[in-house]
Amino acid sequence: MALATCKSFLKIKFLQSKARLALTAIGVACVGILFSAPANAVPSYANQTGQSCVACHAGGQFFELTPYGRIFKLTGYTQGEKTTPLAAMIIASYTSIAKNDDGAGGKIATQDNTAILDTASMFVAGKFTDNIGSFAQFSTSLQGGNDAFGNAGSSGVATDQFDVRYADRKVDANSDLIWGATLHNNPGVQDVFNSSSSAFSFPMQGPANGTPSGLDVPATQIEGGVNHVLGTGGYIYLNKAIYAELSAYQSASGAASLLRYGAAPGYVNLDGNSFYARLAYTHDWGPHSIMLGGLAFDTKVFSNDPLSGAPLSDLGSTHYRDVGVDAQYQYILSPHTVTAHFRAINEAIDDSNNLVFANKSNTLNTMMARINYVYRHKYGASLAYKEATGSSDATAYAGNTSLTPDTQIWTPEVFWTPVQNVRVGLQFNFFTKYQGSVNGYDTASGLRNASDNNSTYAYMWTAF
Repeated sequence: MALATCKSFLKIKFLQSKARLALTAIGVACVGILFSAPANAVPSYANQTGQSCVACHAGGQFFELTPYGRIFKLTGYTQGEKTTPLAAMIIASYTSIAKNDDGAGGKIATQDNTAILDTASMFVAGKFTDNIGSFAQFSTSLQGGNDAFGNAGSSGVATDQFDVRYADRKVDANSDLIWGATLHNNPGVQDVFNSSSSAFSFPMQGPANGTPSGLDVPATQIEGGVNHVLGTGGYIYLNKAIYAELSAYQSASGAASLLRYGAAPGYVNLDGNSFYARLAYTHDWGPHSIMLGGLAFDTKVFSNDPLSGAPLSDLGSTHYRDVGVDAQYQYILSPHTVTAHFRAINEAIDDSNNLVFANKSNTLNTMMARINYVYRHKYGASLAYKEATGSSDATAYAGNTSLTPDTQIWTPEVFWTPVQNVRVGLQFNFFTKYQGSVNGYDTASGLRNASDNNSTYAYMWTAF
């Protein structure tokens, strides 16, 4: 971390809230320990397999999968004995933003410097038959229809992540073949390597996806631009070495509306079919494992009517083509666990009708790198870096002085897992560049700097 960035973040406001932040984190941890049941990351899977969370999750950290956890998911969540497939999770948090001022006399986040219970989730996760199983997460805000900052958001229960699989496995003296089919709602939720998209990747938790409300690194379509859609696909995993997948996506409507339940009308409207292809090589030896992969995603997205949310299909759609590479390394040998992830994606954008962009063609390039260390499945630290670069565009980036998406953020984090189903963490988000600039990036006042978006985020989640 650059010293200048650290100095800009450690302002008087942060020092004033430091004691309150520590007390909040300790209090939240105590609540979790007192009220948690003796379960694991998704307790229904633990009951089903008879395994602790560290068998499936590297260092016990939800969602990073071990080689055993990847096989469990690829075989359709069906290993073990059939049990009640229900579990739940609650997240509490506290966020402090370096400069919680929108430049117009208002606040970016109304619940800045406030400890809150922000999200609750219910899981239907487990084995239905010897070949069919599920991971389905349904979530709700605990802020009365608002997001974690108190800003307006969707209310009620919404389908969060959804993945139902049919899978089978054939093992003989010459080969080991796993094959399956998946029905899911977010590109990447079906992946087992935690680096291909934002569904089960960094950040695992954070204020508004790791940053203050509405402030983030621009993302490609595979990294979260397309979600809550109808996805169907097939995959194979041969000799624990070659993984291949092909999936197709459509807007979720009719009988498939459950996959977007709770989302606003017109949340994502696709023009026809979108396609996702994935190829990866894996190798395990001793306590080590590696994955080297590539992915491609081709999608056309309608713009939505700002009032009704209906797709403006008469105007045509915007075409996005994502091509990327990713990698994962793991070292798992008690008492140490090390995981590292890398992802780089190039997105080519064709907006012939200028629905979203001023230019008819643009590019967006993103990169993410992260390393994570856990000691005795309890004490951990991680460091992550994300960046985005791309074409200058007067419409898409009209609010900033450079008219580019160029953004950089560093995210160090420390965490503690006192018992298997409770995690307490403290995360910092440092912007070294935002919307193409270090200082004065906003056209509204020219007074907001990249470091003004820095945040401190304390959280606790518990599953039962």
